[in-house]
Amino acid sequence: MSDVVRIDMVSDVACPWCAIGLTTLEKAIAITDKMSRGQIVVRVYLQPFELNPDMPIGGEEVIGYLANKYGISAQQVRINQQRIYDRAAEVGFAFHPEGRKHVYNTFNCHRLIHWAQTEQSPESALLLKKALLAAYFTSVEDMDEPDTLLAAVAQAALDTDRAREVLLDDEYAQDVRAAQARYKMLDIHGVPAFILNNKFLVEGAQPVEHLAAAIQQAAKRAREDLPSESI
Repeated sequence: MSDVVRIDMVSDVACPWCAIGLTTLEKAIAITDKMSRGQIVVRVYLQPFELNPDMPIGGEEVIGYLANKYGISAQQVRINQQRIYDRAAEVGFAFHPEGRKHVYNTFNCHRLIHWAQTEQSPESALLLKKALLAAYFTSVEDMDEPDTLLAAVAQAALDTDRAREVLLDDEYAQDVRAAQARYKMLDIHGVPAFILNNKFLVEGAQPVEHLAAAIQQAAKRAREDLPSESI
């Protein structure tokens, strides 16, 4: 019998560390699958978090926004951004060579991800999340433009007509807001955050080996918690 590990990944499309974290998570899952010879099954569910919930349409220029948000100089922002790009290159996520130019509101991204996860599957939501991250950080597209989001939907092989309906009708807005409130109540104020089997919290873009170890530990703990007759 396989051990099942559920991972709720709380993250934002606007978060560069979340792009790195998701790439790292996929590598950790692949390592775990190989080491366990398929005996540990990992199921990933995406959960919403907005870093910039009050960002207006049109976004803001990234250097000035981050400098004001964190109270640091523009030069320090550039240094911090380069560190992120270097870390992303190490794990295999491609940032645009010149970096992103704007910070955008991502509420519609979260609604579409929730739609994909609810009406399709967690795997479909994961494909969409990756396409949205690529649009945001790799091709640095306008994330306020519906066509950008629909192109990501198409890239994830999902129904663009249905996605357009979701965007136009404000569907899943309350579900996303409720989920965000729930994770804030759990004292999650930074992302990425990984919740394993609703018991273990791993915060930040951890190294691959750390996430792989956490997955294996969660599987071990789940097996130990099973009643003896079901083992």
